[in-house]
Amino acid sequence: MDIHMFMPDFQAMRDDLVRLGFEELRTPDAVNAKLASAKGVTLLAINSVCGCAGGIARPAAALALREVRPDNLMTVFAGQDKEATAAARALFPEYPPSSPSFAVFKDGKVVDMIPRSEIEGSDPHTVARRIVGAVQRAQG
Repeated sequence: MDIHMFMPDFQAMRDDLVRLGFEELRTPDAVNAKLASAKGVTLLAINSVCGCAGGIARPAAALALREVRPDNLMTVFAGQDKEATAAARALFPEYPPSSPSFAVFKDGKVVDMIPRSEIEGSDPHTVARRIVGAVQRAQG
């Protein structure tokens, strides 16, 4: 048996969002310096290795950004950058940990959340509409 049957390409999973303009926050210091103090509307993508991240969440982000442009695009990678993800989640303790997911911030405070339960089992277009709506509400 080949022990190298499946080795996910984490860099490709990261690059999907970086290509769209998302800034990776890979440490708690980066989260605290950038996300917590970001001005305007920020879309935070909590990336993941699961199939619904690759098949639904990341494509949905690409579709949503055709219609809306938040002031800031940031991402943390659950399961890879654990401390950074924990630091980001500490900014919205009212929401249970969920990945993939999207959080919308206004001036450093979370104002909307799209948890995994609203991503898994959906399609990219439906999730994109949820992202667009959340960002537009935050832009007010």
